[in-house]
Amino acid sequence: MDVRPRTRVSAYALALKEGRVLLGRLADTSPVFEPGLWHLPGGGIDHGEQPAQALERELREETGLDLVEARLIDSRAYTVQRGGVHWHLIALFYAVELKGDTPEVVEVAGTTEAVEWIPLAELDESMLSPAAVDGLRLVTAGA
Repeated sequence: MDVRPRTRVSAYALALKEGRVLLGRLADTSPVFEPGLWHLPGGGIDHGEQPAQALERELREETGLDLVEARLIDSRAYTVQRGGVHWHLIALFYAVELKGDTPEVVEVAGTTEAVEWIPLAELDESMLSPAAVDGLRLVTAGA
């Protein structure tokens, strides 16, 4: 099988509130990580787009919430083989402050099928994308 290499740079939000984290469940259209996993809101940076602009756009599409503030805290790289593509994903992690409380998926036919504030105590790594696992470790290590 011929596997095409592809690089994608993505910006992800780490939003915590009252012991909960904002996560989206990946739809069948997810190009990189397995559908059904819970993942950080955010996504690919379009050509010519600044990372913070991409984060703001993706948050609006996937959660319906507005970005108030974003602070870059770290980055990670992942390699994933899915759908005939060998992905090299560069993930930029942002600690964010959001406006609004009730998330809802706004984008039609996107890569997120549901979005929720999930209590940290209820999370198991097996239900999370690799990027979500790493992102949560970044923000909960000192907590």
